[in-house]
Amino acid sequence: MTSSPTTTAPDRADSAAPGAVALSGSTPPVVTSRRWRRAVTPVLLVLLWELAARIGLLPPEKLPAPTDVIRAGWLLSGDGTLALHVLDSLTRALIGLAIGGLLALVLGSLAGLLRIGDDAIDPPVQMARMLPHLGLVPLLIIWVGIGEELKITLVALGSFFPIYFNTYAGIRDIDERLVEAARTCGLGAWGRLRHVVLPGALPSLFLGLRLAIGAAWLSLVVGEQVNAQTGIGFLMMEAREFYQTDIVVLGLVIYALLGLGSDLLLRFAERRTLSWRRGLKAT
Repeated sequence: MTSSPTTTAPDRADSAAPGAVALSGSTPPVVTSRRWRRAVTPVLLVLLWELAARIGLLPPEKLPAPTDVIRAGWLLSGDGTLALHVLDSLTRALIGLAIGGLLALVLGSLAGLLRIGDDAIDPPVQMARMLPHLGLVPLLIIWVGIGEELKITLVALGSFFPIYFNTYAGIRDIDERLVEAARTCGLGAWGRLRHVVLPGALPSLFLGLRLAIGAAWLSLVVGEQVNAQTGIGFLMMEAREFYQTDIVVLGLVIYALLGLGSDLLLRFAERRTLSWRRGLKAT
């Protein structure tokens, strides 16, 4: 009586899960397909916009066609004017985001980690949160003037609160039992911060950064319309004086693209940094 051949471990591994994707550097087809699906709606909206403008539903003096907006951007790019304005706006946004984000990170960490920091820092920040920072423009003009300081201050204020509150919440939401377990295993204060607190607070911190980037661009739109000589906001204000609607819409599109690009970069960094996290995925 002959026994049937047994299946070795490698054979079982080869035959199991025929639809599984190998752990390699290539992008799975499902992910690529999903990325294309996400682009369908924006492209469809642009096509409908173009069609409505061409058949006369949208008057060109109110909302020009996308092709007219692209043409205006091409003409401004020819002599380097557009690049100059974009570079100045990027510089203001980065400086303001760095100042506001660093201050928020420090204060949020102190308030989240130390009881005395919570008592001293969190109440005034909670009070200041209720003030619309864009409504402070008249007072900021008195304090810092109408130069570059005003624009950077507005961006810093806009980015401060999302990072502060998400840093604070990320630290406070860490399970205290994890900290106690780390202490039991012999980790000191710095070790607990590095191996428990920081990884636990990173998801909230990245969320705060994404919200702060959006608030930073929103603040810059307002700041660049106050006595600016360069920047996308200045370009839009100057075009409004001459009823150049295509350039005004171009400025809005550039703001949207800059915000989207910075958000995509941050999401990429988040995926690489938090590769250990497995959250719920949409079906």
